[in-house]
Amino acid sequence: MTTAPDVMLEVEGLDAWYGAARILFDLSLQVGRGEVVALMGRNGAGKSTTMKALMALLPRRSGTVRFCGEDVSRLRPYEIARRGIGFVPEDRRIFSALSVAENLDVGRQPPRRFADGRPAPVWSEDRLYALFPNLGAMVDRRGADMSGGEQQMLTVARTLMGNPLLVLLDEPSEGVAPVIVEQMAETIVALKQEGLSVLLSEQNIHFAALVSDRVYVLEKGQVRWQGAMAELAQDTAAQRALLAM
Repeated sequence: MTTAPDVMLEVEGLDAWYGAARILFDLSLQVGRGEVVALMGRNGAGKSTTMKALMALLPRRSGTVRFCGEDVSRLRPYEIARRGIGFVPEDRRIFSALSVAENLDVGRQPPRRFADGRPAPVWSEDRLYALFPNLGAMVDRRGADMSGGEQQMLTVARTLMGNPLLVLLDEPSEGVAPVIVEQMAETIVALKQEGLSVLLSEQNIHFAALVSDRVYVLEKGQVRWQGAMAELAQDTAAQRALLAM
């Protein structure tokens, strides 16, 4: 795989296991600067496993992961996060006893720069409340007292407080109300306009088509289809073969 100058994330030959069970098989992908890339597939295809493997959250994995040209394959999760990769897990993992404002404060990290030296977007509470008006109206509400969709927005906002260069979003449309799904799509587009990169794990083809530039489709831990998102959105045969339940 040849690395272009604007490639933020480059993954080569990624394998991963849960215990003795091998889940990922020689997976390779790239995410460019300011690009939204969807990682699609049925339940159990390996999408969430890929996200966790990229963040070194699995004890057994192999392969090469480069971020902004640096090999981060052997770094610990907190070291990867400090390089500028933000992870929004499917199960949200907010601090339920803390308020919205306190959750955001936990995620705070220093400003960053892109590899070419240009400053990356800096996220403050005010900017995030403008991006997520619902959160701005409940700054003192505890995480435990929020709806699932509100918790999802809080998780994304807390990740952005770390001023990431790349965001890994695991199933952001799963189990939330349609209005929240619409807001999440608007958020991803806004991040792209800021120059951030997004790797999006998603099953909803309509949601993915709204925000994504390219797509990798997984089946049984392997890439079975890759290309422009617009091409997959028009390819009903590929959708039936790889995405239909």
